[in-house]
Amino acid sequence: MRPHHAFWPKRLPYAITPPATSLALNLEVSAQRYPDKPAIVYFGRVLSYAQLRRQVDRLASFLQSLGVGQGDRVLLDMQNTPQLVVAHFAILRANAVVVPVNPMNRAEELKHYITDPDARVAITTADLAGELAAASDALPEGQRLAHLIVTQFTDAFDGNVEGDDAPPEHWRDWLLTHHALPALAGGQVHAWHDALGFDGPLGPITVGPEDLSVLPYTSGTTGLPKGCMHTHASIMHNAVGSALWGNGTSETIGLCVVPMFHITGMVGVMHSAIYLGATLVLMPRWDRELAGRLISRWQVTNWTNIPTMIIDLLASPNFASFDLTSLRVIGGGGAAMPAAVAERLEQQYGLKYAEGYGLTETAAPSHHNPLDRPKRQCLGMPFISTDARVVDPETLQEVPQGEQGEIVIHGPEVFQGYWKRPEATAAAFFELEGKRFFRTGDLGRMDEEGYFFITDRLKRMINASGFKVWPAEVEALMFKHPAIQEACVISTADAYRGESVKAVVVLKPAERGHVSEQDIITWCRDHMAVYKVPRQIEFAEALPKSGSGKVMWRMLQEKERTPQV
Repeated sequence: MRPHHAFWPKRLPYAITPPATSLALNLEVSAQRYPDKPAIVYFGRVLSYAQLRRQVDRLASFLQSLGVGQGDRVLLDMQNTPQLVVAHFAILRANAVVVPVNPMNRAEELKHYITDPDARVAITTADLAGELAAASDALPEGQRLAHLIVTQFTDAFDGNVEGDDAPPEHWRDWLLTHHALPALAGGQVHAWHDALGFDGPLGPITVGPEDLSVLPYTSGTTGLPKGCMHTHASIMHNAVGSALWGNGTSETIGLCVVPMFHITGMVGVMHSAIYLGATLVLMPRWDRELAGRLISRWQVTNWTNIPTMIIDLLASPNFASFDLTSLRVIGGGGAAMPAAVAERLEQQYGLKYAEGYGLTETAAPSHHNPLDRPKRQCLGMPFISTDARVVDPETLQEVPQGEQGEIVIHGPEVFQGYWKRPEATAAAFFELEGKRFFRTGDLGRMDEEGYFFITDRLKRMINASGFKVWPAEVEALMFKHPAIQEACVISTADAYRGESVKAVVVLKPAERGHVSEQDIITWCRDHMAVYKVPRQIEFAEALPKSGSGKVMWRMLQEKERTPQV
């Protein structure tokens, strides 16, 4: 017994035995059980489970016709759309591995996601296809994409939809624009409707629980992101566990606005819903007015989000017109929920906001607050089947209750290791009491009831509205600017986002006085995902360095945090 078991949800077991099958089978089972039930709602168009499975099978057979086989990595670069769900499960149904990519990434960043997993096939939306093609074309001949499957947004909805289901006016041009398909050097580009029109044979499911299923990438203290090897078993565990923890049933209606390329949206929302046979109401990106209308219109019961979304929705001038009474389960993570906002939710709607915690390496939750007894600004208790401890980062021995140390995790949801990075994998794990624990790099403490709280970070990372920004990755991209001699990326306080990105930049002598802060920001917007772009640039004559020549980023960070008198 661990301390938190005294406060464990009475309806749940401490551990579960998930299905020992491919994730693709979850969709097949739900489609057989609930063929006519809405699986996905997208701007008023409803896709039933039978229709979803039919599209998945068609695309899977097309992928196999392109030579995609067991264990092959297929790039998936999309915002939240029905096509993302179809493509994700089609890759799994073809016995291949999904490589989910943040659609905000630009061509320079996308090169790594093609070469590192050795991807030869990618699936994307038409607005992003040019970036992927440009990334592929810039690579040496043997490393380029061979096939690019491209969908238009209107492949999945009627552009004439009106009323509460209609997209916001400022989205219309983006959603309704029909983009010409790009050329792909040395490869072929395929339209989505042609891929779904393919009627060839579909081979059997040949993968099992121990085979790779998804390879999401996470950054860290080094410049290039690392692939996290997740099996069907590790994703299945948290899909089932999240469904149970959230009181999920086939009648659950979830609002999906957290991105499904991200581990939380992918596992805790999409995979959980498909496993349950629940309904997903999709939003491609956040818009408070649309969110309020969709919750009201579709009587949404479950909503996973980040606290900034709640804050924004509550501030809407139209808030009084929204009907939120259908909501039963609301929670999320990525940032702490302000106490005043949590109190308003509970007083006005009887909703207790349940925060959770997890990493890409742990397939989303490794910790979660119980729905009926959450603590505010708290990571929660160790998740189903999970053993979490707080250890001394130096000795790796467990520290006494209440003391600060590194949070470490053992459980079936923990990834197998970093793709092609044996040294990084070895450094991420250690053995304690005969168990293999993953080192999170987050410092925290455990209270007397077994709830965990985060206190600091061992790793150098910026958390901007739930988006993790790794300074080393931003710096590596900034060094490609022709005027930059050196750059050091730190965090700066942000009243809305929590933290924002700031770069301290040393310009090359010949460029000083000729390049402005805005010039640097504009260049960054063209070369990296927008959430990584520094909001502030500070020019400096030199960066502080140690005797060995290493940039002393902590000194700059501490200076940024010290109030200026």
